[in-house]
Amino acid sequence: MTATAQVADPQAHPLAPWVTLPWLQRLRAVTAYHTGAERIRDVSGPVALIKLGPRRITPVAAMVTSPQGARDVLAGTDAAIDKEMIVHVESRLHGDNVFNMAHEQWLPRRRALQPLFTKQHVATFSGHMAGAAEELAASWASGRQVDLDQDCRTLTLRVIGRSIFGLELGERAGQLGPHITRILLYPSRRALRPVRVPAALPTPARWRFRKSMAVIHQVVEEALTAFRADPSRDAPLVRRLVQTTDPATGQPLTDKAIRDELITFLVAGHDTTATTLTYALWALGHHTQMQDRVAAEASALGPRMLTVDDVPHLSYTVQVIHEALRLCPPAAAIGRLAMTDIVVDGFRIPAGTNLIVGTYALHRDPALWDDPQRFDPDRFAAHRSKGRNRWQYLPFGAGPRSCIGDHFAMLEATLGLATLVRAVEICSIDDEFPLALPFTMTAGGPIPATVHHRA
Repeated sequence: MTATAQVADPQAHPLAPWVTLPWLQRLRAVTAYHTGAERIRDVSGPVALIKLGPRRITPVAAMVTSPQGARDVLAGTDAAIDKEMIVHVESRLHGDNVFNMAHEQWLPRRRALQPLFTKQHVATFSGHMAGAAEELAASWASGRQVDLDQDCRTLTLRVIGRSIFGLELGERAGQLGPHITRILLYPSRRALRPVRVPAALPTPARWRFRKSMAVIHQVVEEALTAFRADPSRDAPLVRRLVQTTDPATGQPLTDKAIRDELITFLVAGHDTTATTLTYALWALGHHTQMQDRVAAEASALGPRMLTVDDVPHLSYTVQVIHEALRLCPPAAAIGRLAMTDIVVDGFRIPAGTNLIVGTYALHRDPALWDDPQRFDPDRFAAHRSKGRNRWQYLPFGAGPRSCIGDHFAMLEATLGLATLVRAVEICSIDDEFPLALPFTMTAGGPIPATVHHRA
């Protein structure tokens, strides 16, 4: 609970200022909510209200781009701030899960799953990444061009299949990517429309969404069926969900609830790690000295497969991952809904306002970071991180509803990056990294690079 958001009397504070940009610019800022948040901050300050139309059609939004504002929103209790924005409601087309549930349903589910994602437990099933990354590096022909984004997506899907679901996805991993993108795009695009047709109507977009959901359901059902046939199977997340009981009723989770959670971890677990790896490799492909430093750090551990126990010795590699997450955060913005009048960074926000924490804007704010557009992993060295505001860097969110899989994602990304760079030298071709927002931040197109095997 934060002092400003939860204790202070909202009526004693001034209403947050309104964004005065022309309507079309306001619309673009909200729909392109990574760079749009920067635009709003520069024009109207770190907390600003945005109105696009009549409240009954388009609720007022508040863009928040200060560390204190982020803290007031994300550390607030769900009695005052909850996941009831339209984007969360629309994402329930995937099923109810720990990402999109309202507080009352979310709390027992989070408590049930949290033990699986502690640092100690995650270490027991994160080791698949190094082996899969070695296979990927060996498949790259020296001197040839590759698509870093496509290959990293296939890699992380295979790892998720092995480490959490107990499945060997093989060639299917490369085929699942377009279906995952489609099921992410459909609800997010609906959420951004001021008027939405009923989701049950058989539109072409709805038909394509349902077709892709059927493909994902097939993978999830395969994992669940295989575990029930062999409970000794190495499928830790499936096992945890099957063994989970509702704290209120003592009853096990329904098969539907289990499938809904598995879909979330399959989609989110691969998407964020794949993009982080892609961005880190692309950036290192433009900075030879940094790349050689990662390779030397990994090579110093010997010519063997890396393990979770090696991560403490990969400090510079971890810094590279942190810098990739700063410049390309998985969640460019984090949404909540104000359930009551609240105070955010000294301003009153009315109940019913959509709260948008501009992570991308926070991570690139020149008032918070030296030369923020520059890729500089050493900014996360211990001596330079000392005294940094905890709330200016939010790659996995923060507060009670931060990403449950953050430790898993960091271990995977670190082992994957160290393994790949130790094996091959990456030479990035394009100077710009295109960005897209199907739901989380992703590459907006192929990321070409040439690869050369190291001696």
